[in-house]
Amino acid sequence: MMYVALGSNIGERERYLFGALQEMEAAGLHVTKQSNVYETAPVGYTDQPSFYNMVVEVETSLGADDALVRLQQVERGLGRERLFKNGPRTIDLDILLYNGEYIQSKHLTVPHPRMHERAFVLAPLAEIAPTLEVNGKTVRQLCDALPESERRDVVRLQSLTSLVGSV
Repeated sequence: MMYVALGSNIGERERYLFGALQEMEAAGLHVTKQSNVYETAPVGYTDQPSFYNMVVEVETSLGADDALVRLQQVERGLGRERLFKNGPRTIDLDILLYNGEYIQSKHLTVPHPRMHERAFVLAPLAEIAPTLEVNGKTVRQLCDALPESERRDVVRLQSLTSLVGSV
């Protein structure tokens, strides 16, 4: 299984998330579970709108590097521009975990190197895979270890289909 974090903070955020899920399916990345959508403050560069974030579990026959290429194609197809680090974006797709593997390559590090310190990743991941282990701890344990102030800034909204309505 692969776990992918999705985020959007430009335009109709819920529609970019929905579009990303549709494009992922078309690219051979089958979504088997999805969290609710969470609204979160930006990290790093903070002078930008808040994000809608979610995490999905994905089945795929693709290797990690090929899955990354497909996710980047989905991002580009939805208008993603990489103007500067942590800047606003229509869609951001990050591989968090891939089949329990540890991967370190030029373009990909798995588990995601900062996932253990990001409430906007851990809260939705804990919703769909609370007992999944990452570096010897469960996702729930990692989430609970975050400072209360960070966990409080992650607001659970509702399911994506509820936000989008009938598209």
